[in-house]
Amino acid sequence: MVNELSGRIPGIAPAAGPKVGTVGAPEKGFGEFLTESLQKVNELQKDADAATVQIAEGGDAGIQEAMVAIEKADVAFKLMMEVRQKILDAYQEITRMQV
Repeated sequence: MVNELSGRIPGIAPAAGPKVGTVGAPEKGFGEFLTESLQKVNELQKDADAATVQIAEGGDAGIQEAMVAIEKADVAFKLMMEVRQKILDAYQEITRMQV
């Protein structure tokens, strides 16, 4: 709709980006998005663990970098748990619906 209006109003260029309904690469599904997100959270957890091990072994990693990695992993995990809870709530709501 923005593209249609911008083509009619002088001085406004059409918005860039893919148009709705165009044929091309299919978008990711919810399952793929969820899988990628879980993999990213797992990678952040591994990075935090590696930073903790480096500090414990007396490596050259600074405490600040380790704390940032740990906090990133913590925030990502909490977000993942909130998304999980929202998905479960939606599922329970759907199961309560009358057909």
